[in-house]
Amino acid sequence: MRRLWLLFAQTVTVVLALYFVYTAVGPERRAPVRAQQIGSADHPAVMLEAAPGKAPGIAVGSYRAAAGRAMPAVVNIITSKKPRRGKHPLLRDPFFKKFFGDRDHDGEGDDDESSLGSGVIVSGEGYILTNNHVVEAADEIEVVLADGRKAAAKVVGTDPETDLAVIKITLDKLPVIVLGQAEQAQVGDVVLAIGNPFGVGQTVTMGIISALGRNNLHINHFENFIQTDAAINFGNSGGALVDANGNLLGINSAIYSQSGGSVGIGFAIPVSTAKSVMEAIIKSGHVVRGWIGVETQEITPELASSFGLKRQSGAIIAGVVRNGPADKGGMKPGDILLSVDDQPVADTNQMLNVIAQLVPGGKAKMTVLRKSRETTLDITVGKRPAGAK
Repeated sequence: MRRLWLLFAQTVTVVLALYFVYTAVGPERRAPVRAQQIGSADHPAVMLEAAPGKAPGIAVGSYRAAAGRAMPAVVNIITSKKPRRGKHPLLRDPFFKKFFGDRDHDGEGDDDESSLGSGVIVSGEGYILTNNHVVEAADEIEVVLADGRKAAAKVVGTDPETDLAVIKITLDKLPVIVLGQAEQAQVGDVVLAIGNPFGVGQTVTMGIISALGRNNLHINHFENFIQTDAAINFGNSGGALVDANGNLLGINSAIYSQSGGSVGIGFAIPVSTAKSVMEAIIKSGHVVRGWIGVETQEITPELASSFGLKRQSGAIIAGVVRNGPADKGGMKPGDILLSVDDQPVADTNQMLNVIAQLVPGGKAKMTVLRKSRETTLDITVGKRPAGAK
């Protein structure tokens, strides 16, 4: 009789527990559950466990699908730089070695300098996008994939003016990220930042797009950043900023921080910029940009008033390089550049980007405001020298 009574009590307990779950959750949100009894016959306990199989609630508030699509294509980049031994004669001095040790050996170990970064596989042929500052001056580059595979990488080309670089590995069956449409992104869109912060391992953080078209940050020469509050830390450089579908929107590049950690202000280079730079590097090993040889100045309200301007858009030509393309085309200091090939110029940053996209050797029609009159100039575009302004 006692055994029957215990069986009855356990059955009632399970039924009541399931009824409580049913009434508390409701049919419209109810997920499959099962009751699991633990303990002994004298001390029964019933636990509720989600039924195995298809996970409930994936579509509501979860970005596991987006992360799952993008994470395999985001890699960890380990760079090493060997110390330049023997450069200073003191290193060969026995007295110096007595106090500071023999640092003139040919070992590979403790004296090597190494750093961490991230990258994104963008092609099944092994091309990886990352930041220039991740791989610059590196003697050796090792890429570690999310599946644990490792491979040595070589630099295909770099573009310091956008802080982008392309490296290449040789492995089979590489996961490739899908490029997104950065031009369609809007402030408030959810984004995920994927990388390897502080070397702890691949990490995904979530945030939104805080701003678009950020420039004048003096980080790169050509700037058009996506700003996000998704946490980006040391080691995330070169990693992926993806949309809610897992498509690549940008290459994480920099943060604003006084402590070195994330404070919710991070910057990514748009995939549109990264794609054009990558294509140029793969094709010719470097990026070729247009140049006309001018120094510019922003139009401020004060300058607009002194020039008697009715508009505050355009770029003031503060100087012209002698015998440069602009000089030969008739552009003069004091001109205000209004448009390039009928594309309006809003400020100096836009002017720089528009001219950089021109093909060297071709002609461009540029409209300037000179002494309150608009003048059109035909200028033969030159090739931008390294480090030019």
